[in-house]
Amino acid sequence: MGKYHGQATTVLRPRTTQQVSDIVKFCASRRIGIVPQGGNTGLVGGSISLQKEIVLSLGAMNSVRSFDPVSGSLVADAGCILESLSDHIAPHNHIMPLDLGAKGSCQIGGNLSTNAGGLRLLRYGSLHGTVLGLEVVLPDGTVLDQLSTLRKDNTGYDLKQLFVGAEGTLGVITGVSILTPPAPQASNNIFLALPHFKNVLPLFQTAKRQLGEILSAFEYIDRTAYDMALEHDLGPILNPDEVGDAQCFVLVETSGGNHEHDMEKLNNLLESLMSADQPLIYTGTLSQSPAQFASIWALREGLTECVQKEGKPYKYDVSVPLADFQSVVDTVRERLISKGLYGDHAVSKVMGYGHVGDGNLHLNVIAKHGYRPELEAALEPFIYELVASHKGSVSAEHGIGSMKTSALRYSKDDVSIEWMRKIKQVFDPLNIMNPGKVLPSA
Repeated sequence: MGKYHGQATTVLRPRTTQQVSDIVKFCASRRIGIVPQGGNTGLVGGSISLQKEIVLSLGAMNSVRSFDPVSGSLVADAGCILESLSDHIAPHNHIMPLDLGAKGSCQIGGNLSTNAGGLRLLRYGSLHGTVLGLEVVLPDGTVLDQLSTLRKDNTGYDLKQLFVGAEGTLGVITGVSILTPPAPQASNNIFLALPHFKNVLPLFQTAKRQLGEILSAFEYIDRTAYDMALEHDLGPILNPDEVGDAQCFVLVETSGGNHEHDMEKLNNLLESLMSADQPLIYTGTLSQSPAQFASIWALREGLTECVQKEGKPYKYDVSVPLADFQSVVDTVRERLISKGLYGDHAVSKVMGYGHVGDGNLHLNVIAKHGYRPELEAALEPFIYELVASHKGSVSAEHGIGSMKTSALRYSKDDVSIEWMRKIKQVFDPLNIMNPGKVLPSA
């Protein structure tokens, strides 16, 4: 996005855990700050050097250590690219439990460090549940080996969980053990146009009730985002005449073990939606081929790239109650209009899309002519206060990084932040691990 500019003059690329340990010991002895860096795909400035700390790039640690096709446990170096791991286990009919738009460049260690969410969370849960073990180099260079492949280990404190989502502030993840689910034997999707946002929640309830265990994704796209996608040739998926004045769209994916069984459920869902006395949808389409399945997902996954082409985006990854998705977007737009900052001269688009299944809204504010102080002043802390008023979270899946340290207080109370500081002090008393990230200045 061009929003963050690192100050590092040195980048180190270790190939082994021992080399990482040696580097960290050296830095600790001289109080040199360290910024662990994975695929550098984050959006909150979590992997940049703020004060000329050295960058520790894990990209050269990219070996798969083992895979058990019976249990599905995968052990790999932290620098393995997510898509490469998917390709490695695909011949064994397994998939990674997370799927991200940046899968071609993000690394599994970074995914764990930021507790990345993504498109499969509804079906497979968060990384806190799928991680089996971690190997971590602590801030004094000690190697913490908790690289277990056991599903059950109830022996005291579950230390690995402290590093999931810690963004490299407590140590450097060098190895990962993760549970991979069996690959679904049948995947299908439908794309639906809804007249009003208020129909999204009853539609979600209907889909969960009728699709049951095969429901794997339920994605929301507002009209502004959909129209933008069409302008960038991602579609059309639906007949424009049938779409009419639809205010939002939903992508529903299923993943099951029997194609005929799943198609019957989806057809029954579509039929019931279309024939209802008060239909929840205007129209919809069920993918009939792998190419159509991919084109439907291409529209959803392509939104991020479209946003980049429209201008400089202010991106807010937040969690709010599902019922409040649209009101949050509308309130931000109204705020900019009231400030005289909405239009081609300033902010050209305000849009929302995201994962209904886990309450994650991606709020995008596009500055047509670049980032400007008056725009940021209008957006922050207003958006964080708005999210807090809905009892939401200022970061659903992107983390805190350096961008949101001052906003942490909108989601964590003073007691929580104080105990986070105490944990940081125990692990990293010299404050050399990714300084300036996650925790606000004291």
